[in-house]
Amino acid sequence: MRVGLIVNPVAGLGGRVGLKGTDGVLKEAFAKGAVPLAPQRAVEFLKALKLRMGNYQVEVFSCPASMGAQEAQTAEVAVNVLPMTVNEETSALDTKKAVKLLKAADVDLLVFVGGDGTARDIFDAAKGTKVVPVLGVPAGVKMYSGVFAVSPWDAADAVVAFIERRADLVDFEVMDADEDAIRNDVFDVKLYGYLKGLSVPVLMQGCKEVSPETVDEKEQQKAIARYVVEEMPKDATLILGPGTTVECIAEDLGVQKTVLGVDLYHEGEMVLDVDEKAILETVKDWFSTWIVLSPIGHQGLLLGRGNQQISPEVVKRVGKKHILVVATASKLRGIADKVLRVDIGDVEVDGMLQGSMRVVTDYKLGVQMTVK
Repeated sequence: MRVGLIVNPVAGLGGRVGLKGTDGVLKEAFAKGAVPLAPQRAVEFLKALKLRMGNYQVEVFSCPASMGAQEAQTAEVAVNVLPMTVNEETSALDTKKAVKLLKAADVDLLVFVGGDGTARDIFDAAKGTKVVPVLGVPAGVKMYSGVFAVSPWDAADAVVAFIERRADLVDFEVMDADEDAIRNDVFDVKLYGYLKGLSVPVLMQGCKEVSPETVDEKEQQKAIARYVVEEMPKDATLILGPGTTVECIAEDLGVQKTVLGVDLYHEGEMVLDVDEKAILETVKDWFSTWIVLSPIGHQGLLLGRGNQQISPEVVKRVGKKHILVVATASKLRGIADKVLRVDIGDVEVDGMLQGSMRVVTDYKLGVQMTVK
């Protein structure tokens, strides 16, 4: 079994600093103190893969330096380094070159660590060539494409499923998100193409499903908002995640929030589009602070997609008991496997959030959901 690995070392760099992506804002992200997260995710994947391999014979082929070789060294995984040069600042051209070299090395599976932009680069490089199944290890900001596993550990399990022939091969959508539009709070995501990937339903996140804009749906969102505002202490600080249901809560409070950003309701006023630093510096009383989230449609992801500003440190300070989840009944029905998921990038915090969690679905109505 030959596994190819490509790491996009700057994927997801704009998440915690509130830039909603990395495209075109790399220097700004670094200036705001962004720390690369993709290398860490790659190491987690490789360590998990090493643990799961057992007696399987797996060869790993990867790129030099920060695009794979360094991460393999950290994870203490033997790797065959591709004959290519990688500059300190990598680009899409490096990813595309790596795809061609991995295909020439006759890999059975191509694993990449990145986001939707990396998936698009791989799609472009793979056009018109031999089809090799692809698996994404999530390291971007939101990731609308369906080719990604839920977490690095799930990606390692998916590789094992592929080796044991328990994974079907299907065409997954590769989505093209206009990050400039999203930064302006406009949802602009289009189908870019399809990549052949591994279908292991419990382990794969699938594509985001857009919430239906019906009268009943809107009325349920308003009912949820009314109940949340009535029950919430009047002096509460609210860290409001993305989504139209959470937006309704802001409307009921008499303030305006962004649909696609993370906003902070503090002392009766709204601070729009906050990043991790702004949250940590603004909030003084964590005992009176709540995080309000709505899961991503179909994927069921609560944290780790599009809301990285709500970082592990923020979650630790707030605590699980002060995380409020809201979603309409129809949205919950559309969630794969009927479970909610977290992939915040911190094993301790992910573990803290797992278990049972109540979801408010209407006025004074809710259901218990399992979080994995």
